[in-house]
Order: sequence, then C-alpha cells, then structure tokens
Amino acid sequence: MMDAQSERQTSIYSPPFYSSRTGYKMCARLHLNGVDDGQGTHMSFFLVLMKGNHDGMLSWPFNFRIIFNLYDQTDKKQHIIDTFRPDVRSSSFQRPRSEMNIASGIPKFCPLAIIEQTNNRYVRDNS
Repeated sequence: MMDAQSERQTSIYSPPFYSSRTGYKMCARLHLNGVDDGQGTHMSFFLVLMKGNHDGMLSWPFNFRIIFNLYDQTDKKQHIIDTFRPDVRSSSFQRPRSEMNIASGIPKFCPLAIIEQTNNRYVRDNS
C-alpha cells in the first residue's frame, strides 16, 4: 500500500487467465491507491482483455457483464461486489491487436478507509 501511495508501484496485474476453456484471455489490474476520480480515496479495479489463442472463434466486441468481488475473509461475509457492462464502442473491448487492450473498470471500487483499517476483514496474511 505504501508503494502505491508513493507512486513507486501504481498498479498490480494478475496473472493472465481465460474466461473459459476456449474463452477470452484477460487479466485484472488493481490500483491500490486508485486512479482517475478514485485516486487517493479508493482502490480501482480494472479488466484488461489480452490477445488469446481463441480470438478467431470468439464474438467481438466483448459484451459480457463483469463482476468484481473483494471477499470478506471473516464469518460475516460482507463482500464488496461491483459490476459493469462493457461499452462495446470502446477500444478496450474490441479484439486485441496488441498483447493487451486498454484497461477498463471501476475507479471507485472500494474506499481506502476500509482497507487501511487495522484488522480489516478483507486482508489476511498480506493477501
């Protein structure tokens, strides 16, 4: 978190994954200190479509609802869940021409005040 606030590391990418066995290749991008209208106040969560092995068989632009979850790791199960539909006119959701498309997502996914609390329910053992 301190690296994000000092801007030494502004975002973290997940390893690439596929939406299904022959689906869309993508990764998640998390800005711990936020970007755009969430900068300094929220974690920002984005999806990045990537060039994949099955792109020729898939429908473009990508037009599936995207759901982001931050799981409560206690018995209370007060998960933080947000969703959005892709803007099919955006280049972010067209068939990738390079390795990665431009990320698109939720700039105000989770208030930093929640994550920064000591013993918060979302971070356990640094994960």
